[in-house]
Amino acid sequence: MEGVYTKQKYFFVFLLSAMAGTLVQGQGTRVGFYSRTCPRAESIVRSTVQSHFRSNPSVGPALLRMHFHDCFVHGCDASILIDGPNTEKTAPPNLGVRGYEVIDDAKAQLEAECPGVVSCADIVALAARDSVVLANRPNWRVPTGRRDGRVSLASDTTTLVGFRESVDSQKEKFAAFGLNTQDLVTLVGGHTLGTTACQFFSYRLYNFTTTGNGDDPSINPAFVSQLRALCPQDGDRTRRVALDTGSANRFDSSFFGNLRNGRGILESDQKLWTDASTRTIVQRFLGVRGLRSLNFNVEFGQSMVKMSNIGVKTGAEGEIRRICSAIN
Repeated sequence: MEGVYTKQKYFFVFLLSAMAGTLVQGQGTRVGFYSRTCPRAESIVRSTVQSHFRSNPSVGPALLRMHFHDCFVHGCDASILIDGPNTEKTAPPNLGVRGYEVIDDAKAQLEAECPGVVSCADIVALAARDSVVLANRPNWRVPTGRRDGRVSLASDTTTLVGFRESVDSQKEKFAAFGLNTQDLVTLVGGHTLGTTACQFFSYRLYNFTTTGNGDDPSINPAFVSQLRALCPQDGDRTRRVALDTGSANRFDSSFFGNLRNGRGILESDQKLWTDASTRTIVQRFLGVRGLRSLNFNVEFGQSMVKMSNIGVKTGAEGEIRRICSAIN
């Protein structure tokens, strides 16, 4: 009897261990989270992004930016999607965020297929990945299982990195979310896609110094005249300019080459080259001799997975919204 009891005891301990492992896995994100509950979830998001991309390719980098701006406020919980007078959408850093219609479209299709199953937060994460794939670049496996947040306040967006931010401040903001300096440089490299408005960098071209009409000395002098032609001092401040000159629609490492050559558009981007602590990482992406090279495609996917797990909500911490723009 003692032998039987011992076997039963060990079997019970094994069963508890197995159950604990399942519960822990269920509390976080994992690849294939919807494989049983909504098998077509990822393909629906992918086809929706493709459809919108075909009619408007600029939606690709917009979706990537949306994911960043969501994760850096309350974690990756789709709080950026919520409508309201004082929600994150209304904060100055988010006024230029676009692509909400893509998420709404995917959500409507998923609700028709699997009601109440797929979170808006997961749709945002999947759409960001799919938008990069459409630029013929890296594909990575996106862990899913996030739940949607119930809080969205414009006043909480101070955690987002600003276009004048120092490298030290950028590093502090990334570190607060468990992201290191290499993640910072890698993820900012996502600016290889997309555009920005003149209003966010034209100050670097005119009256940058306190002594007169000087431009930002970190800009290549030959590039200053090109940018002034695109953004005249009294011109349209909303005009869009590529963040990665010469390669705005391709996901590649040319963005880092532009930083090396003093052709970074945003001040916060160019500082990755002028600051010694981040310049070495930029050089590694460029394959500078004597340094261990980094593969941008590989590193970007890995850093995106890390970022996409910031502040993930599970269980009672969140919900599955019926529509992405409103709390249930």
